[in-house]
Amino acid sequence: MSHARVSMYLPPDINPAQASIAYGCRALPKLNEELQSEDLLTRQKALMALCDLMHDPEHVYVAIDIGCLESLKALLKDNNDIVRIKATEVLSIMATHNVGREGFLKHDVILALAYLLNDPQSACRENLHLALKHVAQLPSGAQGIVNSGLIPSLVWKLQREEEEIQGLLLDTLAACLLEDATEALSNRVVPFLKQKLLSTNDDIRSKAACMLTVVSIPLEGKNQVWQHDVIPILVHLLKDKMEEVQANAAGALMYATMTTQGKYAALDAEAIHPLLNLLCSSLSKARLNATKALTMLAETPEGRKFLRSHVPVFRTLEEDTSEAVRRAAQTAIKVIEWKP
Repeated sequence: MSHARVSMYLPPDINPAQASIAYGCRALPKLNEELQSEDLLTRQKALMALCDLMHDPEHVYVAIDIGCLESLKALLKDNNDIVRIKATEVLSIMATHNVGREGFLKHDVILALAYLLNDPQSACRENLHLALKHVAQLPSGAQGIVNSGLIPSLVWKLQREEEEIQGLLLDTLAACLLEDATEALSNRVVPFLKQKLLSTNDDIRSKAACMLTVVSIPLEGKNQVWQHDVIPILVHLLKDKMEEVQANAAGALMYATMTTQGKYAALDAEAIHPLLNLLCSSLSKARLNATKALTMLAETPEGRKFLRSHVPVFRTLEEDTSEAVRRAAQTAIKVIEWKP
């Protein structure tokens, strides 16, 4: 005869490390209350639950509306490592949504996150930089980071952080410098990026070259790239094993060679041959950047003379699948064939 027994184990779909979520519209208000609890385990469980819920932008909207961001900002200063790590994880998930990014700006979350730039837990710092990267995707978010005065600290962190975090930093800074590169240029961003161009990490090299493209847009950036002898390294990267690195290096040269000093530095580094090789790249971005960089070099008598014999290559680009490449090729031909 069978006997009824109560199992000693939890049901298989119950997570003991996560708070029970209340039904319906009461769910998020209850979790917000638990975030403010004096009991450590209660705070941790509430954060675990929020990590799941914040993937839905509707939940993010409600969470911001009821004051969850203020509760999370307070938890960034918690003494417990797990609480800080999970709080930054929740914020990094919220920042993937437009409503979350706008909430960050409205509630001054950027400055609150800056408190953790030197946190001893690398997971905490990684979540922080992931959140900033997402915020910087909005022009207003990138400007918010600039206005917060964080740029010097982020530039300084480039030489100290772990490689995974360096990649996030480069993404964030590239977006911010599109808004305003002044602070970065006055805090040695070009010498730091020069070091990153020599990294053995493919992703770091690619992102450093991409960021140098942004840095080289203002005149001061162009001058510093020339003054710090970055142009020969960029020319070397045109022959990198990674096509993305080649394309980004050509993009940086495209801007750096707008000045006379930049043009002749590139010619001295023998940039023309590797740039010509990129005209056959499978990446349209590489073909476009190389075409524009060669156009800059063709503005010098020496560059124009050398490139005249290669006009047929540019003619083939007039049939390129990319309209931008076709227009760039037409401009290049006009510059190369120009006669005083």
